[in-house]
Amino acid sequence: MSLASDFAGLPTRAHSTPPTRDFSRYRIVPARYPARTIGTVFAVVVIFAIANSVLSNPRWGWDVFAEWFFSEPVLAGLGRTLLLTLFGTVLGFLLGTGLALARVSGSPLLASLSWAYVWLFRSIPLIVLLLILNNLGYLYSTVWLGIPFTEITFASWSTTQFITPFFAAVLGLTLHAGAFSSEIVRGGILSVDQGQHEAAAALGLPRRRQFSRIVLPQAMRTILPNGFNEIILLAKGTSQVYILALPELFYTIQIIYRRNLEVIPLLMVATVWYLVILSVLSFVQHHIERYYSRGALRNPPPSLIGLALARLGRSRDAAAARRTEAALAQAGSYQAGSSAVAAPSLASLQRSGGEIRISNVSKSFGPLKVLDDVSLVLRPGSVTAIIGQSGSGKSTLLRSINHLERVDEGFIAIDGELIGYRQDGDTLYELKEREILKRRVDVGMVFQSFNLFPHLTAIENVIEAPLSVRGVSREQALAEARELLARVGLADKVDAYPRQLSGGQQQRVAIARALALKPKVLLFDEPTSALDPELVNEVLDVIKELARSGTTLVIVTHEIGFAREVADEVVFMEAGRILEVGPPARVFAEPDHPRTREFLAKVL
Repeated sequence: MSLASDFAGLPTRAHSTPPTRDFSRYRIVPARYPARTIGTVFAVVVIFAIANSVLSNPRWGWDVFAEWFFSEPVLAGLGRTLLLTLFGTVLGFLLGTGLALARVSGSPLLASLSWAYVWLFRSIPLIVLLLILNNLGYLYSTVWLGIPFTEITFASWSTTQFITPFFAAVLGLTLHAGAFSSEIVRGGILSVDQGQHEAAAALGLPRRRQFSRIVLPQAMRTILPNGFNEIILLAKGTSQVYILALPELFYTIQIIYRRNLEVIPLLMVATVWYLVILSVLSFVQHHIERYYSRGALRNPPPSLIGLALARLGRSRDAAAARRTEAALAQAGSYQAGSSAVAAPSLASLQRSGGEIRISNVSKSFGPLKVLDDVSLVLRPGSVTAIIGQSGSGKSTLLRSINHLERVDEGFIAIDGELIGYRQDGDTLYELKEREILKRRVDVGMVFQSFNLFPHLTAIENVIEAPLSVRGVSREQALAEARELLARVGLADKVDAYPRQLSGGQQQRVAIARALALKPKVLLFDEPTSALDPELVNEVLDVIKELARSGTTLVIVTHEIGFAREVADEVVFMEAGRILEVGPPARVFAEPDHPRTREFLAKVL
């Protein structure tokens, strides 16, 4: 049985294309959220009530607070607190990183030693550890440096003189932080995909370079939130060194209020200073996380670290490296496209698709304008291939069709209906997200990197949307999912997890998942760019069968041979603009625009 006859048996939905409507004269009213307004008013009332209570009650002793907040003893104690936090953080994370590397090393003995350390020092309360270190002279009268298990000694000191209260505090905080930070760093290392380690090793990078340049920058996204939590706990944990009679911030405050009996005002002095420390750490964390979010977000916000590096000229090197990688990836895609093998022609399946009307659409990410006054009409049931160099706006235009990207100007309608807005007379009201989700089910999408749910099997991936969106019974959803997976050649993989499938198999599961909702329009975002060349054909064959089904297909692709064979219309984009539209025979053989001719000369 051919794929054509298989797809012909699927349930179809009849759609009548409404008359074309011009939305350019309508006024857009942003969506309103009454619950947010109520919550905001409630928050304002609570904040005002708390502020009024604190500021109007004379028993808080704000005059005493003001007298001691910047006093010399308090600032000296604050300095010791900051110094203890700095030493504990730096030494603790250095120790923790070493322990984490030992834990994931190939040495069972080293890993066991690391585990034992973490188990021991996470179990001992910090205050107990500080007392043990402060009384270490009872166990060992001297501390010496020499060769173990011999009589050779280079130097020795009296333990009670060597381990001062400050040294005991730094050592205790370091040992305590090292145990917790070890697990934080280890978790970050394990969060990096194994393929990253293998790719770095294949390039011949030294192990240290693999860790510092490949593993650690990606692990930092996981390490940072928990790591800063540990630093904040460490900053507050310095208050426990009062047990050593070390005059840090909290111990200094205790001494003062025992003399003047102004307990609450002095405790507020300590509280506010701890709040200042926390706020500074939170600010630093925010910008470090922004810096390490590069590559994880489509439109990352600027960070102070990134701006500083840009001023030093380091960002120019990174931009050059990114341009080189993009050029290499583009060249690889072109090579893959040139090796595509045509599938046999099959009969049309006569499935009804939807009309897509794109009117004067513009979209910017910060200062970068990725779509510039784009207008296009795609007929129902047509197959459109969008081509162009990387960064030309192809994927952004595709994502705008189903409102995954909200356009800045213009409109996109499917069968005369806007996905993101509701019409009321001459006014367009922006829809809330739950309403957009309901309209979006008529527009299926197959992503470039598959985006399968890794914790669900193939069949669970396919049935998830019909169960929760369409309200289909589980029995019906399972039956249709098995049928779809069989028609894309994966009848024997229904219970396999995505990690157990090849790239081509994962992409075919993604196609089956999109088809399960029986959409009017199906969008493909470079469906073969992440595949091995040997796996490209199996995915292209499925798309070719879908092209004869009557569903409206929009395909962003670098596979020029595939676009020539399957598409009814080819769109060439450059710098966010559509430069040329036409049938494949004309666009590929006799393009009108000189930039199209230049592009095709490089890829054909």
